[in-house]
Amino acid sequence: MESKAFELQAGPATSVPIEKNASPRDSRPEHVIFREAMSDVKEISRANCAFPAPLPKTPQTWVEAPADATVAQLKKLIRYGTGFDVSLTPEYIEGVANGVNPEVARRLHRGDFSIQAHIDLHGLRVPDAHGVLDAFLKQCLLLGKRAVLIIHGRGLSSPVKPILKSKVYLWLTTNPWHKWVIAFTSARACDGGAGATYVLLRQKPLAKRLRKKRTEIR
Repeated sequence: MESKAFELQAGPATSVPIEKNASPRDSRPEHVIFREAMSDVKEISRANCAFPAPLPKTPQTWVEAPADATVAQLKKLIRYGTGFDVSLTPEYIEGVANGVNPEVARRLHRGDFSIQAHIDLHGLRVPDAHGVLDAFLKQCLLLGKRAVLIIHGRGLSSPVKPILKSKVYLWLTTNPWHKWVIAFTSARACDGGAGATYVLLRQKPLAKRLRKKRTEIR
C-alpha cells in the first residue's frame, strides 16, 4: 500500500487587539498610590467590639520560701549541722554484729547512747593510728566505757578512697576487735559526721561458737 505524505500548513496569523481605553501604567511611587487609595477610609470605633474573656490563671501548687528563711536554715546547717542527715549520704557507714538487731545501729546514730570517750586519729600514719586505736579501745574496755567515738576524717584528699577511714572500718570488723563490737555507725554532724564513727562495745567478747560470720556491714 502506497503511503501518502501530508504537509502541515501554517494557519492565518492572529493578533491580540489593544484596548483603546486602557490606562497607561502609573509611574508614581507605591506609597503615594497607597495613600491616595486609602484617603477616604475611616477608622472603625472599638467601643462596641467584643473581646474574649482572659483565661483563668493556673493556681500555684507550691510556695517559695522567703529568702531570709533560707539564709537562716543555711546558717544553722553550717554552725550546728541542723537539717543535714549523714545517713542519707554515700559516705555513711554502718555495721552490726551477727545476730544484733539493725535498730541498735540506728539508735547509735541517733545519739541514744551517751558517748563516754573519744580518740582523734587525725594526722597519724596508718601504723601509728592502728597502735593508738588499739590502746584506746583496750583502755575503754578496762574502764567499762562502751559507747565511744573515733575521729578519723573523711579522707577527701585521698586519691581513691579515704585511707584512714577505710582502715578503721577494717579494724572494727576483723580480729581481734570484731568480737568486741556490737555495732558501729557514722557519727551525727555535730560529732564529725562522716569523718567520725560511733562504736558500741561489749562488756565481754562474743563467744567463738556465736561468731558464725564477721560483722554484717553496709
